[in-house]
Amino acid sequence: MPSYTAPVRDYQFLIDHYMGLERYAEVEGFSEARDMAPALLDASAQFTQEVLHPLNAVGDKQGLKYDNGRVTTPEGFKEAYKQYVEGGWPTLTWPTEFGGQGMPEFLNMPMLEMVCSANLSFGLTPGLTHGAVHALLVHGSDELKQKFLPNMISGAWSGVMCLTEPVAGTDLGLMTTRAEPQADGGYTITGNKIFISAGEQDQTENIIHLVLARLPDAPKGSKGISLFLVPKFLVGDDGSLGERNAFQCAGLEHKMGIHASPTCVMNYDGATGYLVGAPHRGLPAMFTMMNTARLYVGMQGLGVAEAAQQNAIAYAQERLQGRALSGAKFPDKPADPITVHPDVRRMIYIMKAFTEGARGLVMDTALHIDLAHRHPDALVREAADDYVQLVTPIVKSFLTDGGFETASTAMQCFGGYGYIEEYGASQYLRDARIAMIYEGTNGVQAMDLVGRKLPHDTGRYLSRFFHPVDQFIAENKADAAMAEFNKPLKQHVKYLQQATMWIGAMGMVDPNHAGAGAVEYQRMFALVLLAYIWARQAKLALQLREEDPAFYDAKLATARFYFTKILPQTTGLLASITAGAAPVMAEGGF
Repeated sequence: MPSYTAPVRDYQFLIDHYMGLERYAEVEGFSEARDMAPALLDASAQFTQEVLHPLNAVGDKQGLKYDNGRVTTPEGFKEAYKQYVEGGWPTLTWPTEFGGQGMPEFLNMPMLEMVCSANLSFGLTPGLTHGAVHALLVHGSDELKQKFLPNMISGAWSGVMCLTEPVAGTDLGLMTTRAEPQADGGYTITGNKIFISAGEQDQTENIIHLVLARLPDAPKGSKGISLFLVPKFLVGDDGSLGERNAFQCAGLEHKMGIHASPTCVMNYDGATGYLVGAPHRGLPAMFTMMNTARLYVGMQGLGVAEAAQQNAIAYAQERLQGRALSGAKFPDKPADPITVHPDVRRMIYIMKAFTEGARGLVMDTALHIDLAHRHPDALVREAADDYVQLVTPIVKSFLTDGGFETASTAMQCFGGYGYIEEYGASQYLRDARIAMIYEGTNGVQAMDLVGRKLPHDTGRYLSRFFHPVDQFIAENKADAAMAEFNKPLKQHVKYLQQATMWIGAMGMVDPNHAGAGAVEYQRMFALVLLAYIWARQAKLALQLREEDPAFYDAKLATARFYFTKILPQTTGLLASITAGAAPVMAEGGF
């Protein structure tokens, strides 16, 4: 059976040293968050290790029960969700006026990763609610906020996004769900939605659906979409639950993974709904939900990767097979553990380089989200938001690609036992795969990066990355101990700048040039971004080594592996990007 230990030590390092929180003493909530972090990390670890992780294999095996529109989650899930709510976990970062604790977003990231590691299926319901709450906070009327947010923030009610239809996935302009205005100012919603995660479940008292639909006067295409709040149970003026709304779950999808998370087909038959935001302005509200969700989906990739990696390393340390190439390392045993073999060590370092680097990226992103909302200086807020806009598609795509790749690498470490269900490696692989697809496929993320983010305001977003990196390189130029990290960082930043200029120039000649290289460019950007993160971690490890030699020596070893064995991939990506669109767009190949 797989095991899980929350990465408390790594998160404490990031919060205490890596994030540089001492620079933001004037930002509301930061000092309190830093003080709270040790207790919060310990409590998160205890809940996820003791409550959620034991249910992970149970949920995978039992799956869900569907009966005439009702969905029953696996054994223990409803009780675990109750404990999650009673612990106050859903309220951590939300405004106090609606029952939240008002803490910074970065303080929520450790718990989010731990939940995804311990039990990804469980984590989808509160994760989706987070996105729905954010959309209502930004776009909802005061009346809707007062009526729905307190119970959604407390976790008593959940929230879901209802976008996809059978003929309208990425192309939302094709959707047909209708919204008819009513005399009382409300609307009736009629149509069908598919792939609705947690659209029906038995864990919460009410489920608030945020549904994209078209008004009768809507223009064609995506500009004619509006957003509506459609509760499972109607809510009275006093907040009490009333009659069941006119929609139901028509069935569950049978999926490759996340077996304990209901993926629903939803039918709306004149259901009562309330307009969120302005008519025909549902797309901006939808992107508010999806941008939040994309960070959270990236965390799903990281969470699964961490759990898969831990189990692979534990197995490799115990599994005795063969002898080291240089001679027996454990002559008193019948064979050496497979960690002596170069290829197994290579796989372990690949996994560690990804998970620990990705964790730094997540905390960087969350910090910038907080600065964009909390910093008293408007220019700092703008710069922070620019950074978030730039890296959001990278976080979503790179972390979910890496989650699946790490789960696959972990399975390889197990050998044949990885293909056997009882060892758990296969569940991590199956669960991780969906994150590369939903909330916008990773190819769509790449097109967003090259098509929207790179050219924005003549490259303003890009400067939020390149300027700090260039400054870091300059500051460490004379540091001999940093040379092994600083010099390759400088070189590969130049490669990325070269690719960026090529994409920009050739994309104006023919947009297919940008489209054909978008996925590779996105990965190249992510690799250089992670190199910057690893260089910063390495600098801290050099400075702090005497405080905890084992921890910081491991950091330095992993950083060295990243710079010598992973970062060089950018040169091949650059060659592929600059090959242009011709090999991709050639006719007659299929």
